[in-house]
Amino acid sequence: MSFHDELTDRLVRYAAIDSQSDADSPAAPSTAIQHKLLDLLAQELADIGAADVTKTPYGTVIATIPGTAPGPTIGFLAHVDTAPQFNATGVKPRVIKGYNGGVITYPDNPDLTLDPAQFPYLAQKQGHDIITASGLTLLGADDKAGVAILMAAARHLLANPDRKHPTIRIAFTPDEEIGRGVDKRLPKDLGVDFAYTFDGGAVGEIEYESFSADGATVTIKGVSIHPGLAKDKLVNAIHLAAKIVEMMPQATMTPETTDDRQGFVHATDMTGGSSEMKIKFILRDFELDGLKAKGEMLQKVCAAVQATEPRAEITCTIAPQYRNMRYWLEKDMTPVDLARDAARDLGIEPVSVPIRGGTDGSRLTEMGVPCPNLFTGMQNIHGPLEWVSVQDMEQATDLMLTLVKKATRG
Repeated sequence: MSFHDELTDRLVRYAAIDSQSDADSPAAPSTAIQHKLLDLLAQELADIGAADVTKTPYGTVIATIPGTAPGPTIGFLAHVDTAPQFNATGVKPRVIKGYNGGVITYPDNPDLTLDPAQFPYLAQKQGHDIITASGLTLLGADDKAGVAILMAAARHLLANPDRKHPTIRIAFTPDEEIGRGVDKRLPKDLGVDFAYTFDGGAVGEIEYESFSADGATVTIKGVSIHPGLAKDKLVNAIHLAAKIVEMMPQATMTPETTDDRQGFVHATDMTGGSSEMKIKFILRDFELDGLKAKGEMLQKVCAAVQATEPRAEITCTIAPQYRNMRYWLEKDMTPVDLARDAARDLGIEPVSVPIRGGTDGSRLTEMGVPCPNLFTGMQNIHGPLEWVSVQDMEQATDLMLTLVKKATRG
């Protein structure tokens, strides 16, 4: 069965809805605009006959596809929010039918191009239908491609009750992009034996290893005084913040100088003024000792700068964000093996590469719900060159349905 038209329609509709999250907001979800898509999905789930459709107090939409045969209760998740790193307001999705293999241009940004010579995965998609934005925004296929895949598969299962499958739980989370997609109440509310996030990239990717992640906030309090009276009295927090950034590695250990299994320290924000500055960092490593070492390095740099100016007050606070899901999944690879077997049944060779980031599955796994990550086809995420192949999304939908079939007993 082809899901091509349905997936195209769903992604175009969902991507046009602004649902960007905001790390600086204490609300849950962090932005009110996420409710528009969450409420739409709750209504669509009810319309296709899903049971127990609920929007939790923390903003996650959960629903049940009742089982028609014995088997484990399986969860499938996708997140509705889009990344704060780039403009996501006024997204205008467009479908390039039968991609000809050439350079893709953008109607709203003539200087922007998507060149298959630079992106080899795109070069493999000649003849596919490619969905992009118009050049001024990201697309939001991360993770609205996953949302569309889950909805298409759910509609199919509910429309074909003679198809045997165990009980399935669908969940759409907010705030994944800012590391707050998994509320502490979600594992109990979801009530599954194991789960999967559809939040991955290239066809075949079945991921069970992610970064371990911490966040750090460095606060520098200087001494403020009128600049005309400042001699031997003013302590400029901006100067001290600049020293801290300058003393951190520049040629190594940054996102732009690392790949594969290398971790990094990334300065994400610097705000304030001469009297007080705040610098935010994210720390990433695949191993906990490496993550700890990066935090200790940042603290030593802060201490060294503090020693140069005792009148200032410099604090460095490090907080855990998520942990490598491999630590738990490698103890029981059942959900990973099930997904790999389902992929092979479809003629797809599974590939497991470490995620240089995190998913809701990282937190869920740490909280006791084993949750690998599966491909959707999304590429070049978090920027204006984001795109996805509808045919790749079809393969992801087939993977979900095949996986469910293989999990069925009897």
